[in-house]
Amino acid sequence: MGATRRGFLAGGIGLMGAASIEAAPTGEMPKRTLGKTGLKPTVLGFGCMTTSDPSVIEQAADAGINWFDTARGYQNGNNERMVGAALKSRRDKLHITSKTPAKTKADALAHLDTTLKELQTDHIDVWYLHSRQSAAACPDELFDAQDEAVKAGKVRFKGVSFHGGHKEMIPFLIEKKRTDVILLSYNFTMADTIDPLIEQAAAAGIGTVAMKVMAGGFRQNKPGSPMYEKLSKEGTMAAALKWAVKKPFIHTSIPGIMDLDQLDENFKAVVAGYKKEVDDRLLAAQLEMIKPLYCRMCGACTGVCPQGLPVSDMIRYVSYAEGYGEFAMARDHFKLLPDEVQQVRCGDCAQCAIHCPNGVRVQDRVTRAQELFA
Repeated sequence: MGATRRGFLAGGIGLMGAASIEAAPTGEMPKRTLGKTGLKPTVLGFGCMTTSDPSVIEQAADAGINWFDTARGYQNGNNERMVGAALKSRRDKLHITSKTPAKTKADALAHLDTTLKELQTDHIDVWYLHSRQSAAACPDELFDAQDEAVKAGKVRFKGVSFHGGHKEMIPFLIEKKRTDVILLSYNFTMADTIDPLIEQAAAAGIGTVAMKVMAGGFRQNKPGSPMYEKLSKEGTMAAALKWAVKKPFIHTSIPGIMDLDQLDENFKAVVAGYKKEVDDRLLAAQLEMIKPLYCRMCGACTGVCPQGLPVSDMIRYVSYAEGYGEFAMARDHFKLLPDEVQQVRCGDCAQCAIHCPNGVRVQDRVTRAQELFA
């Protein structure tokens, strides 16, 4: 990054004027309080999933971002190690969060010990039970594991992440009262349909972190790629980020950042704030273009496929490959599906039983997953 861009990122951030955002001195990224945790993450966080260059993470920290989200499964299992090395010298000035996909208490605690070793730290700020789309995926023993980790000083706050199932998960976690932070998919394709639920979580003192704010990450497409001309209109991804963080009940966001250009773009977007006339038009056009491709995780297809396919998950894996450029991670997720699910081929069905209410070409997208990963 040249001196000019570094100077922009490190200074002159005076954002949005919204009452929900705490006043920030000149040169600092504004912050919101994360529920009852007392933590004050920057409104713009850093999703490390798609990052392979540690210098981008270092530049983000130097610029004032204080919230970094990782998991060992990202970047072929190397993400935590890279993030830990990049942030080691700054550890006491920022927050690091990670996740476990474990299904048992013993496995979860073992995962955590490895996570701490990889990150070169003695604690993480939020530890998520990762990708839990239903209450059944959150047995008490996993909450017990989180309690034990907090008591041992290895974890400061307990979290749960989910890509779908918002209507089940948010009320469940509010009632359960064992979760400090939720990490959930939240973007303009959902309109305002789940806002009341998220507001309820925030009112209950639960911190809210938005992921998937770019609705598929299609900005990763570069000139010459098949989707570039269709899905990469200038300003669209910035508008998507601005749409998510303008909501006061979203305490921080973790857009994936691959390079310095995207870091710069995200800073500028958050500084500029949402310009309704311009950004509404950009997002309406983008929604129309990605409608056949992007699953909004509304849950309408859950349990509908007669072959038992987890349709929403499989479409999400395709977006990892085609939107984020993360083919290996997408394939690894697919390979975790039961063998009988991996063997299914959509071409064997005379007609798809699923009719997406949002216009996703379900059979095309699931067939694409099978072509890419099976």
